[in-house]
Amino acid sequence: MTSGLSTADAAVLVVYLVGITALGVWMSRRVHNIADFFMPRRFGKTMMITHAFGTGTASDQAVVVASATFKGGLSGIWYQWLWLFATPFYWLIAPIMRRFRAVTTADVLTLRYNRSVGVLFALVGIANMCVKIGLMLIGSAVLIESGTGGLVRTNLAIPVITVLFVIYGAAGGLSAAIVTDFIQGILTVVFSVMLLPPIFSAVGGMGGIRQSVLEPGMLSLVAPGRIGVFFIIMMAVQVLVGIIAQPFIMGVCGAGKNELDGRVGFMVGNFVKRLCTIAWCLVGIAAVAWYMNRGVDVSKVNPDMVYGNVARTFLPRMMPGLLGVFLAALLAGVMSSCDSFMISAAGLFTENIYKPAVQGRSNRHYMLAARITAVMVVAGGLAFAYWTPDVLTALKVWLKIAPMMGIAFWMGLLWRRGTVAGAWAATLTGFAVWFLTTTKAFIEFAQGLPFAGSLNLIWIEAGKEPSIYEPWVILFYMVSATLAGIVVSLVTKRVGEEKLDRFYALTRTPIQPGERIEEPCTLPDGVEPAPRRMLLTALGLEIPAPSRVSVIGFIAGWLGVAALIGGFVLLVRL
Repeated sequence: MTSGLSTADAAVLVVYLVGITALGVWMSRRVHNIADFFMPRRFGKTMMITHAFGTGTASDQAVVVASATFKGGLSGIWYQWLWLFATPFYWLIAPIMRRFRAVTTADVLTLRYNRSVGVLFALVGIANMCVKIGLMLIGSAVLIESGTGGLVRTNLAIPVITVLFVIYGAAGGLSAAIVTDFIQGILTVVFSVMLLPPIFSAVGGMGGIRQSVLEPGMLSLVAPGRIGVFFIIMMAVQVLVGIIAQPFIMGVCGAGKNELDGRVGFMVGNFVKRLCTIAWCLVGIAAVAWYMNRGVDVSKVNPDMVYGNVARTFLPRMMPGLLGVFLAALLAGVMSSCDSFMISAAGLFTENIYKPAVQGRSNRHYMLAARITAVMVVAGGLAFAYWTPDVLTALKVWLKIAPMMGIAFWMGLLWRRGTVAGAWAATLTGFAVWFLTTTKAFIEFAQGLPFAGSLNLIWIEAGKEPSIYEPWVILFYMVSATLAGIVVSLVTKRVGEEKLDRFYALTRTPIQPGERIEEPCTLPDGVEPAPRRMLLTALGLEIPAPSRVSVIGFIAGWLGVAALIGGFVLLVRL
């Protein structure tokens, strides 16, 4: 393996970093007020696709998938494909989020419940974004260290990446994030596929992999006991419940000029990510064969370093500067996500905590508060990055945060009877049950149950303490939180009908061409609430009949899911 960076690699890397930072700062000239900073609402389908893709895709995900695949086989793809079955629902979610005419998701929950629930979402959302930023920083830094042969250490890479995206993100807001995502999205696709040709050539393609990797479970999409059907189902449920409560989703759905821009951007951009996930998985399984062919004991290889080691070995042989392109694309992936997360978290604090407490100040004052908050959120992400033991642990923590508020969001969206106390009960119960499942006393209690073995309730990994198997943790907190939300809502004061009518009027009133929004979560002057056929209203449910566009797009989404799974299965059998 080669070590370090050549002059050509370093030159490519410097040109990218200076160029992308300058572009982001240049975009700050288009930011005139707080609305421009957080929710510009002026981008078309192409930019929304690259924004959704760039925000949702980062190099830490390549590390997770390649690492999990290297350790456990092709089933490792589900650590990112866990969103696959939720993707068709993005077509339905996007127009609803756009119709709220909100700046942040906390605005929506403030309208549906009250300000206390909006503040609760803001606090949970800020913590969520800190964890996600930390997850991406540690994942990308590990990749930089392995890709440079230790020339750039993880502890140095993390602050360097952070400084750059903070500079242009804090200056240009969401507009800068979306414009830079266009370039960074293209580079992320390059990053995802550029290792496949050389490593597949080295191991003889899938045929060579099958000859070297003889354990059948390594070449299966389902690994009973670890990543089986139960695991996949519960992960899919968790992310579907949580996706609507991810703070950055409001920008992903709402920054388009119209509803269709948000629909196309959200679903298509994420299908591009699902394709990139296949490439990461194939690199991981090819790396197993590559190490085996060289007589290396794969059990002694750090799986988090595999993706970077492959890049460092093959790319310099192909062309000078290609490793620099890889590292630039790697940085593009993390920067394109972190800037959006930083801005969405700053929006939550500024719009839903600071402005209500400090009223009547100028736009300039609130812009300054937003930029200071953005920096503080990133500081929290840095702290988490240095605290977390590994990328996979950080991922599992992050995945559980948004669903805690997601349950309250879905309850408020689909059920008129959901109350303020019910939203609080669902969220706090979810966090409490999650914490309970991590305690030694609960784990020992679960181990002693007579059916613990047959239900695979306990997960035991070499060198680690026993824990509750991940799908059971999800099922425990999800059921408990949902029941708590329903029961408490049934026995506590209902939300006023006028407030509920205003909320549901927004969800059914399409965006009008040239619409100007003066206040979040309000219909513009002259726009009347649209009538809409309801599919189900029994027991206070609010489930509207889908439009023709919704049905067609939803079916197309499921056809895309089937095509991806079928294509991947066919590919690995060639």
